[in-house]
Amino acid sequence: MPQKENVRIAPAEGKLGVLTPGMGAVTTTFIAGVEAIRRGLGLPIGSLTQLSTVRLGKRTDGRAPKIKEFVPLAELDDLVFGGWDIFEDTAYRSRAKSRRAREVSPGPTQRAALRHPAMTAVFDPEYVRRINGPNVKQGGTKMDKAEALIADIDSFRRSTGVSRLVMIWCGSTEVFHRPAAVHQSLRDFEHGLTTNDPEISSSQIYAYASLKSGVPYANGAPPPDHRHAGAVGAGAGPPTAPLG
Repeated sequence: MPQKENVRIAPAEGKLGVLTPGMGAVTTTFIAGVEAIRRGLGLPIGSLTQLSTVRLGKRTDGRAPKIKEFVPLAELDDLVFGGWDIFEDTAYRSRAKSRRAREVSPGPTQRAALRHPAMTAVFDPEYVRRINGPNVKQGGTKMDKAEALIADIDSFRRSTGVSRLVMIWCGSTEVFHRPAAVHQSLRDFEHGLTTNDPEISSSQIYAYASLKSGVPYANGAPPPDHRHAGAVGAGAGPPTAPLG
């Protein structure tokens, strides 16, 4: 059998930007928790990367380093946050309204970032019907909005000087729609963006903009139906594989 080459993982260098569509309780709790750990106010309980270990070799070898010591991951001090929301509140004000996050006071290094207003969001009330807000991109096609998100990502990258970016969907769970014809290929999807296809949700527009920008995209909450978690049309479960 051919011998497999060892996988080489590049070291995590520079700042890591974390972009979040949705800056409510989930995002602000995340930011407040990271800040608490940075300041030594708590431990990263529940974090696989920060506290869990990986066994190397046999059990009797006694080699079980923490994952963060074995894999070159970004340090928590290197995280830079930004995001979009349908409300004009800064993350700091949103955090103050969150019961889960307001117990942690942000430190001076994070306070300025928390006070930065949320970027204007892409939002479709047909997919989330119980909330609405004024801080929404208006007019144009869904492709226009995707291109506006791509511009936002580029602006954030340039203004913060981050060397790497990730995006995590933290918006409200959307109405479940089964995959439609518009989700059969990238060409179909892009045509659907230009024609405002109703089967393209906001989360999918964020996923498209993220992946088109070369930014890994993840869903911060499980989709409504796990059987369709990898489908583009699965409501809150947009694609996580590179487009193109």
